[in-house]
Amino acid sequence: MKKNMGGADRIVRILLAAVFAYLYFGGVVTGTWGLILLILGGVFVLTSLVGFCPLYAPFGINTCPKRA
Repeated sequence: MKKNMGGADRIVRILLAAVFAYLYFGGVVTGTWGLILLILGGVFVLTSLVGFCPLYAPFGINTCPKRA
């Protein structure tokens, strides 16, 4: 698994996951939509920690900086 996520992409995903968690645990979004946001936030955290996004691979997207 080759990394395909840059630093900015990873930070944005972590921030979105934090917002989703706040919305769910704060009771702003509940029910099915809340669970969907919670699962999506978990996926964002996991892909950020690993540095690889499976959806980027088929489309050839790579946000990692170029290495010299």
